[in-house]
Amino acid sequence: MFKLALRNILRQKSRTAMTLAAIIFGVAGLILSGGFVADVLTQLGEATIHSQLGHVQVFRKGFYEQGSRSPEKFMIDDAEKIAEFAARMPEADTVLQRVSFTGLLNNGKADWAVMGEGVEPDKENHLGTFVRITAGRALKDSDSGGILIGDGVAKALALKPGDTVTLIMNTADGALNTTEFAVVGVFQSFSKDFDARAVRIPVAAARNLVARDGSNSIVLLLHRTVDTARVKELLVPKLESLGFDIRDWVQLSDFYSKTVELYRTQFGVLQWIVLVMVLLSVFNTVNMSVFERVGEFGTLMALGNSRGYVFRLVLAENLMLGMCGALVGVLVGILVALAISEVGIPMPPPPNSNVGYTASIRVVPDNVLLAFLVGVGATVTAALMPARKVSRTPIVDALRYNI
Repeated sequence: MFKLALRNILRQKSRTAMTLAAIIFGVAGLILSGGFVADVLTQLGEATIHSQLGHVQVFRKGFYEQGSRSPEKFMIDDAEKIAEFAARMPEADTVLQRVSFTGLLNNGKADWAVMGEGVEPDKENHLGTFVRITAGRALKDSDSGGILIGDGVAKALALKPGDTVTLIMNTADGALNTTEFAVVGVFQSFSKDFDARAVRIPVAAARNLVARDGSNSIVLLLHRTVDTARVKELLVPKLESLGFDIRDWVQLSDFYSKTVELYRTQFGVLQWIVLVMVLLSVFNTVNMSVFERVGEFGTLMALGNSRGYVFRLVLAENLMLGMCGALVGVLVGILVALAISEVGIPMPPPPNSNVGYTASIRVVPDNVLLAFLVGVGATVTAALMPARKVSRTPIVDALRYNI
């Protein structure tokens, strides 16, 4: 039967070419669109991780919900021990400590409310590969009196590297504390809102300002993002019972979660559109091909072949067409994806960001397999109705088409 089906496919060259073109276009389109979405989400995720959040964060329970108002109430006193424990994990690349605070930054003329972080500068620079220094330089461990300010803060107070500012804030006991800092640089992260209020100072200076030791959060940067869930699962049973909250970067980034949901919905709609397009295109060409051959099928049934044989013959022809077209579509999609990735697609900054990026088309095995199955499935599904109808045509009526 498959030998006869192959001969029939080769005999109907124009119809076969039209069907194959529709399948190839649909399969390649799914691979390219799926690869583009995968690249956007991957780059967005890595930018989120390497500009601010890291892969996993550990803090006191309640800090995530209430810590922005009173971070001094959620200090981790034994932060060093926890950081050392996390650093011993083979998946960990770097473990950082941060002290969070809120206060006012004064340039001698005006005040600006800021949300600051005391950081370990060299480790922070290792994590923040997506942070762009727009003026001056990055903060260093040796900068005991240095401050790194966000782009929005610099614009609001008209600050530049070398300027002196005063940071005013309350200690953990409620007393007022002030310290002068020299601006060493201006940075842009992936979030415009973060840059509008963010300042960073050495962690030792932050502890002096709040008049308390310890840290508010411990940030883990891993060697591989795919290890995030496993590391979190290892930390939760050991630390959660001690009053700690362990969250990964997806939980900490509401913007990323909503973006993923949006893109997946859009890609799902696109899959259905391509499926319907392939179904209609293939159905049209298969329908015309089958009903041009009614007399041929009538002859087959008159020679003793069953109606089921005719039905299966039509399906076999379209199964072979679908597999051939889907395979060529996969090859075309992969080659086009690699060619586009070599050049790159310049993208504007996403919403709430100042930084653009260059997108590519990722060849994702799951997307390739899905596109192949959609191509084959749509072709076979489109052939069901014409095959059923022609196989149920009375033999006498079918033979009249030969006259």
